[in-house]
Amino acid sequence: MARSGLFAIRDVGSLIHETAEEGTELKKAVGVTQLTAMGVGAIIGTGIFVVIGKGSGIAGPAVILSFILAAVACVFSALSYAELASSIPVSGSAYTYTYATLGEIVAWIIGWDLILEYGVSVAGIAIGWGGNLNAFLDSAFGVALPDAIAKSPEDGGVINLPAVFIVLAITLLLIRGVTESARVNLVMVVVKLVVLIFFLVVAFANFGTGNFHPFAPDGADGVTAAAAIIFFAYIGFDAVSTGSEEARNPARDLPWAIIGSLAICTLFYVLTAVGALGIASPDQMKDSDAPLAAALDQGAGMSWAAGILALGAVVAITSVVLVIFYGQTRIFFAMCRDGLLPRRMAKVNPRYGTPARLTITLGVLIAILAALVPLGTIVELVNIGTLFAFVLVNIGVIILRRTKPDMPRPYRVPWSPVLPLLGVAFAIYLMSDLPFDTWIRFVVWLAVGLIIYAAYGYRHSRVRLAATSSEEGQDS
Repeated sequence: MARSGLFAIRDVGSLIHETAEEGTELKKAVGVTQLTAMGVGAIIGTGIFVVIGKGSGIAGPAVILSFILAAVACVFSALSYAELASSIPVSGSAYTYTYATLGEIVAWIIGWDLILEYGVSVAGIAIGWGGNLNAFLDSAFGVALPDAIAKSPEDGGVINLPAVFIVLAITLLLIRGVTESARVNLVMVVVKLVVLIFFLVVAFANFGTGNFHPFAPDGADGVTAAAAIIFFAYIGFDAVSTGSEEARNPARDLPWAIIGSLAICTLFYVLTAVGALGIASPDQMKDSDAPLAAALDQGAGMSWAAGILALGAVVAITSVVLVIFYGQTRIFFAMCRDGLLPRRMAKVNPRYGTPARLTITLGVLIAILAALVPLGTIVELVNIGTLFAFVLVNIGVIILRRTKPDMPRPYRVPWSPVLPLLGVAFAIYLMSDLPFDTWIRFVVWLAVGLIIYAAYGYRHSRVRLAATSSEEGQDS
């Protein structure tokens, strides 16, 4: 333990030691394959099935370069996550890394931020899952769920039952154990990659170059503007780091999983963009909610394939819900174990080796949110929360290199601090492009969090309680 003020810093050794405490010890059960599948599962979701249309409408065929530029913007932060995840194999991701570098108050801010980011994200993705389920049922069987049980009250329904169902189903799966969850996710990742490969085979079998001219109708401005939108199709690789504590060999597996999942998704994104433009023009895709299905229908004349793409979207979104919700529980778990939130919530179920009580609580709250609340623009909070975390993780790498130069680092970011600083610059640039209303909501959420920290977290922090006990022991 270090100093005990607002900027108290957790010692890395004590963080790692606490992972073996009785009652809060998570089961080490996942390897590099499952961790990489978690990354792919979190990244490839509605992004590739939807955002490619919006991006091509802005950049034209040069959207291919936008996908590459967005990947470059992410890779700097991915390298920093890889270094910290391999060096500090503890649940909590950016929250834990910040606690070990910038201090408790900053860690609370980022942890509170991540609770919002992941929680709103899971609810929003669950709502999207319901919409895609309806699209699949309609395209495959010609039926759809009635609005009364498929939409929120504000959208003309009574309750969004599909969203409730998927959240509660994932909750039960996560309670069962990380091994079972990782296996199910791996199957879903394989399915959605097979669907994308099916699209690529059909697209390249009917490929033409006519849609590639003019390549960049709006020049570099169009490429960067599309990249700012496409960037959010890459968010998710950071969720891999939330599994640090349950990795069998975190020093080796986490860097491979974080960087590998980003590389795999980049390859699929670029190939899919090339294939889509080979059979459909940007104008044919830009206004479609299912641009890949539109490309197959209008470009290749294969309307029957829309059902396959819709199924792929449902599976893809299911795996995103699973991995993001998993990340949410592990961040919350780390904050509870540190005493900033009620420590009893960090109790691990002895049978399943998971924080079952915490998982159930979060699952019920998110299910209620997904059932009744139309999220709308609040989902933009996911974007600002993620970028804020990226900034602090990159800064954390730079600080730890100076304050703990001899700390074991199984993976090291090359050319530090240059690459971490580039990660900070890219994140700040993209944050500056977000709407002002999003910033207002973000500040209000953080203000509420600071009130909770002052009322509870500050007084119950393990760092502070340990320092108080030490002082009392010295006085006696």
